[in-house]
Amino acid sequence: MKKQLLGFWDIWNMSFGFLGIQFGFALQGGFISRIFQTLGADKSDIPLLWVAAPLTGLIVQPIIGYMSDRTWHPKLGRRKPYFLVGAILSSLVLFFIPHSPILWVAVGFLWILDASINISMEPFRALVADKLPESQRSYGFVVQTLIIGIGTWIASNLPWMVSQLGVSNSAPSGVVPMSVKVAFAIGAFVFFVSVLYTILTTTEYPPEDMQAFEKERAQKNRFIPDIIENFKHMPTTMKKLGLVQFFSWFAFFTMWSMANPALTEHVFKTPSPVEANYDLNSPEGLAAFDAVNTAFQESSNAVGSAMGVYGLSSMAFALLLTFYTSKKRINRKYVHMGSLMLGGLGFLSMYVASPEQLKYCFILIGFAWGSILSMPYAMLSSSVDPNKMGVFMGIFNIFIVLPQIAAALGAIIHISDFMGPEAINPMLLAGFSLIIAGLSNFLITNPSAISYKP
Repeated sequence: MKKQLLGFWDIWNMSFGFLGIQFGFALQGGFISRIFQTLGADKSDIPLLWVAAPLTGLIVQPIIGYMSDRTWHPKLGRRKPYFLVGAILSSLVLFFIPHSPILWVAVGFLWILDASINISMEPFRALVADKLPESQRSYGFVVQTLIIGIGTWIASNLPWMVSQLGVSNSAPSGVVPMSVKVAFAIGAFVFFVSVLYTILTTTEYPPEDMQAFEKERAQKNRFIPDIIENFKHMPTTMKKLGLVQFFSWFAFFTMWSMANPALTEHVFKTPSPVEANYDLNSPEGLAAFDAVNTAFQESSNAVGSAMGVYGLSSMAFALLLTFYTSKKRINRKYVHMGSLMLGGLGFLSMYVASPEQLKYCFILIGFAWGSILSMPYAMLSSSVDPNKMGVFMGIFNIFIVLPQIAAALGAIIHISDFMGPEAINPMLLAGFSLIIAGLSNFLITNPSAISYKP
């Protein structure tokens, strides 16, 4: 099927739902560890509590990719039914998670939240490849990254923004502050509305041969054998990109799970208070705990705002690439390599950064994030069967979730402890991991993946 070239606003509309998805991810990445710590989690346990996120991605994304390849609804199309279901579930969980009364309720909500976000996210990746001719793939993924950057910056600053409007940023022991609850409620609303906007403004191409499609869909479901078969025969470029993805996502999972405890302690000198160290039954002990806890909550807001800068710089990076890729080809391999190396430098710089300088570290990290969200998918989409785009995008997610599972099950803590006792060590580990990811791009040699040539 010959696909027509799309204008900027057509591509913007089809990608706009990612604004909401990124609201969900940014709130999750920036503030779930804060919620866990507020509810009593020890910082050494936080990566393990996060294992829900990659595990659900490992299970959900290949299933959703496979199912969406075999779906066609006369009104909603192929991918949009999954956008809608994921948006409804994600919005509900985003609203309720900061109201969790105890730690394990919040952990359970994280499982549901990540599964729900994945239901929406995977089909969005496939939609870009479905709708755009190969000459516009880099452009399409870069526009998607631009929207993701906007969402990351706004969502990461939401608790700070609402606290500036007078919403309380302090709370009793074991209670999440109202500023965080309001921020998550806003995120839930934006998630649903932005996905709905894409559903209402975007049409999908029907299967080229509807008769053959219906015949294949009517056949007995062969999900597991088909996944195994496709996994065995994945393109060589996909395997090499998998190594790049492994180290890239290990770094960012380390940031999402450990940035708050690492930076509040090392950079702001305001670690989370341990209740056992305070006599909460005496006015003096309670006042001392409240003072330390408020300082921790305020520095957590500052960490969240600084993290939001990586969304802003990824947005600027994507905007520059949007203008460039709309007219000219780029060398995806070297763009990705350079961006990841800059991100690694950003993480390593945190060791000597002051609170005022922290935002500059995240600016560099934003270049890596902007590239991670676009270049690997553009390279992958030029290397796989377009009729299996959904399932291969889902399988590709394995290279994203495996490093996160490894990190959650102890790799972050063990390697960081080996490096020494400093609280900042997980961020240094993330920096080294991104540099390895950048160097791994030398393995990519497929010319069509590196730069599309008509």
